[in-house]
Amino acid sequence: MDGMKDSRAGLWSGWLWVPTLYFAEGLPYVVVMTLAGIMYTRLGIGNSEMAFFTSWLMLPWLIKPLWSPIVDVISTKRCWVIVMQWALALAFGSVAVALPGESCFRITLASFFAIAFLSATHDIAADGFYMLGLDEGGQSFFVGIRTTFYRVAMLFCQGPVVMAAGYMEESTGSVSWAWMWTFYGLSALFLVLALCNSLTMPHPERPGVSTVVAGSKRKRIADVVSEFGQSFVSFFRKPQIVVALAFMMLYKLPEAQIIKMINPFLLHPVSEGGLGLSTQQVGVVYGTVGVIGLLLGGIAGGFVVARGGLMRWMMPMAWSMSLTCLSFVYLSLAGGHSLTTIGSCVFIEQFGYGFGGTAYILYLMAFSAGPFKTSHYAIATGFMTLGTMFPGMAAGWLQEQMGYGLFFLWTMVCCVVTIAVAWRVRRSM
Repeated sequence: MDGMKDSRAGLWSGWLWVPTLYFAEGLPYVVVMTLAGIMYTRLGIGNSEMAFFTSWLMLPWLIKPLWSPIVDVISTKRCWVIVMQWALALAFGSVAVALPGESCFRITLASFFAIAFLSATHDIAADGFYMLGLDEGGQSFFVGIRTTFYRVAMLFCQGPVVMAAGYMEESTGSVSWAWMWTFYGLSALFLVLALCNSLTMPHPERPGVSTVVAGSKRKRIADVVSEFGQSFVSFFRKPQIVVALAFMMLYKLPEAQIIKMINPFLLHPVSEGGLGLSTQQVGVVYGTVGVIGLLLGGIAGGFVVARGGLMRWMMPMAWSMSLTCLSFVYLSLAGGHSLTTIGSCVFIEQFGYGFGGTAYILYLMAFSAGPFKTSHYAIATGFMTLGTMFPGMAAGWLQEQMGYGLFFLWTMVCCVVTIAVAWRVRRSM
């Protein structure tokens, strides 16, 4: 009876901190990966520079397993979460402070890198705390809730936040001031999140007694690092590792390039080959309609795989990742589009990406199965990030050389690679 009461108490407690924790986990990632690109485009930064430098911002998420042992053994997960959230609030504020200045590109880029590093560290601590703050039943109960609030952060940041920035652009007549106040708002929001989580998150961990100092902790760090080294070596000894690495690095080749150019294409004037939308319209089309398409595509992908299995749907999902690129070929080559047509094409492309991306994530999970599944999945997602980062870095330069029409046609050519690696994986399983 006492166990049942404790379980119910844990569930009620979870409602106080799980939604805010995972909203706080999703928000900085979307800011760095999407909002930064929109802001830089509106500030007049060229596609080549924007895509190259914002792709580098993915680096902390790529290499975060390297410092995860430190988070595991120093202090508590709760402490790491709270400290990272307060630090993120300050980092968002630093972007706002830098925006009106003459060197805003360099300084805000450094601030975004700090946000990326803090967010990656927050991810490690938050996911670890989730397993400590809830019992097994609570973890199962809240798994859908945490995913939902992570996605709510995505929708909030790419929709209402972008629309608010667009409204301020028009009302103030200054792009830099509009985005300055946008980031002050994000900083204030993170202060509220940090305060809420400081008050509501439980204390499931007991920090080590102060007398148990460096020697013991060094030993624990050494043990964790040794275990990670073993898992790293065993990852590359898995069967079909070459095929798996090719799939991890190349399956998203078209999307890794197109995703960097969607917002500039929507924002740039028609005279430069873009669609000439306002920032507010981009918030509606890409940040709302597009995100909904992405989420629905992911849900549909999970549903059909649950019914028919991954191997049955591997090739249809690979074709889905490919054919939806046609929507942007159409938008770039045929003129005179209404906002409804643009929204429909963005929805189709993002739905296809969400649907096709399901095969990618499920394959990574299947390939990572085994004694070191957590570490192997972290390594696999690192290669996923690498496969997105490098094509994204080149996307802006390619677009500037080709123009939008030829660039989107080029992404269609790259779809051959997606189909090929998916076919090879299907044969190997």
